Amino acid sequence: MAKEKSEDLPTGLYWKGKKTEVDRVVLPFQTIETINESRATREREKITGPDMFKDKNKSGWYNRLIWGDNKYIMASLLEDFAGKIDLIYIDPPFATGADFRYKMEIGDVEWTKEPSAIEEKAYRDTWGQGLDSYLQMISERLILMYDLLSDNGSIYVHCDYRVNSGIRLILDEIFGPENFRNEIVTRRAQTKNLLKQFPKIRTLNVFHDTIYWYSKRKEQRFNPPMKKATIKQQKESWQSMWNNADRPTMRYKLLGCKISTGQWKWTKERAFTAIANYKEYENKYKRAISLDDYWKRTGCTKEFIRRKGKAKPQYWIPPREQVIADTNWFDIPGYSYSTGYDTEKSEELLERIIQASSERGDLVADFFCGSGTTGVVAERSGRRWIMADIGRYAIHTTRKRLLGIEGCKPFVVQNLGKYERQYWQGVTFKKRKNEQLPIYEYIQFILKLYNAEPLTGMLHIYGKKGKYFVHVGAVDAPVTLSEIKEAIDEVKQSGQNALDILGWEWEMGLHDVVEKAAKESGVRLRLLFIPRDVMDPRVVEKGDVTFYELAYLEVEATQTKSGAFKVQLKDFAIPNLDLIPQEVRNKIKKWSDYIDYWSVDWDWNEDTFHNMWQSYRTRKKRKLELTSDSHNYETKGKHKIMIKVIDIFGNDTTHVIEVKS
Repeated sequence: MAKEKSEDLPTGLYWKGKKTEVDRVVLPFQTIETINESRATREREKITGPDMFKDKNKSGWYNRLIWGDNKYIMASLLEDFAGKIDLIYIDPPFATGADFRYKMEIGDVEWTKEPSAIEEKAYRDTWGQGLDSYLQMISERLILMYDLLSDNGSIYVHCDYRVNSGIRLILDEIFGPENFRNEIVTRRAQTKNLLKQFPKIRTLNVFHDTIYWYSKRKEQRFNPPMKKATIKQQKESWQSMWNNADRPTMRYKLLGCKISTGQWKWTKERAFTAIANYKEYENKYKRAISLDDYWKRTGCTKEFIRRKGKAKPQYWIPPREQVIADTNWFDIPGYSYSTGYDTEKSEELLERIIQASSERGDLVADFFCGSGTTGVVAERSGRRWIMADIGRYAIHTTRKRLLGIEGCKPFVVQNLGKYERQYWQGVTFKKRKNEQLPIYEYIQFILKLYNAEPLTGMLHIYGKKGKYFVHVGAVDAPVTLSEIKEAIDEVKQSGQNALDILGWEWEMGLHDVVEKAAKESGVRLRLLFIPRDVMDPRVVEKGDVTFYELAYLEVEATQTKSGAFKVQLKDFAIPNLDLIPQEVRNKIKKWSDYIDYWSVDWDWNEDTFHNMWQSYRTRKKRKLELTSDSHNYETKGKHKIMIKVIDIFGNDTTHVIEVKS
């Protein structure tokens, strides 16, 4: 086939394997947890069913925090939210693995947590083929964001010198160059951090990030934000006032003079003398004496200023302290470091963006939410929000930040409840120099490491080890409840009664729920983590691979003399200690150091977990309560209590106990 001539190609950015069509895979959302929901609302939903995502003017709206691949999340949101999101801010990966690392604390020790299996897979997919794969990833997601934006909506894309030139061209192609609004520069780091060492002699772009602002149409919401005026801008504002043809008239009154005599326009020198007098008063006397006393002591002329059209004269007003923000945002920090994420953006930055391009009640979204700054600022400023991230710990960190907001409105934690196998794109392993393994080879590889025999002819069962059938979860998606139930049904149909599920990640809130379902089906079920060691060829060659069962949790419910109940954590153990360096493990003092957060649903009805009490650690408050507050039941009888514990990696473990009031 003849090679296409360059003059035949439309203007745009091209890379190897470029696709302009996006696979719009629609997957169901699974609501894992509701937070800050009133008891009355919960009781009503038991009768009428949940209606969490109504129109903004109705009372049923719940904000959404979603764990999973944002490509699938956005495609699944389109049915309900196409053309309805008013503002999108994204801070996609900047081309470094650090985007998935974070600093965490265990007891009194701080260390850097490496990416999870799903995060590492996402990183390799993004950068596995260099810039080409990154551009394809961001292009597909920006196309979906365009479809989600309302007609007068805006998108802000945060990037740095590594990828900003490519992203600008992709945004032009998707949104149209006519809808480009601004290129904004913001500080790469806080000044205090830059001054911990000698500044590097490099080009300026190393020390600033770029934010591209595009709108979907010509008309968009915009409320010009203000920023603090520099000294030069203050002087310029007075100069502008003086040079203006409609400059103010000045009225004078000398000390001891009973009548005001005349009006005239001051000279420039006299105006600046008045300014100097007032500044001296501001700096030295304002809190100690009144303005009249100041004039008596100094003998200065008592002078007034007024603009034309105003009836009452006023004391002189100093040059304006704020001006409309331009595209240089070095006046505010671009980054913050409150949660342990090196890429955490500052609340000041998001406040300026959200205030500029949205109104109260508007819907704001962030599909690379990280530590959740966008949602925190949106919540405080009266906006609705949707946030998503592929990192489980990012979702957990965001949940804790939102819980710290007084009066935070109800929100839900969700994940995608079912990943179809036909959408798996292969798995990258170091075993064969980063080449992509087809799905069937990947399954055979895991079964061999687990010492299981491969089986054929079944949809959800891939092998057998002793009496146990074996199902292998994907490396790029969590094992879901529906996936496990399908495997359980297939085991029953084959006349067997034992099943092992091997997985890298697990749908949130899975443990007791799925174990109960298996027990009712008469199937013995074991859930086991696939260790990250299988990605290390040296460990694989030695055959030294261990599959771990999920975390162990022991809890106890006690009844007080008044009849109320309390829940106490008694023991907790995580299976994957190999993820923690030995030197860190040696400094851990007690089992509770592995717990970052836990919460209680006092009235679990085999439905969504409702967070009714919680205790969690922050970077400032390290103590974790191991006994809950007391809870009184309004009705007598049996009640189920679900306890959810989240460990230092963001993995959750649930346990259900039954009490009688």
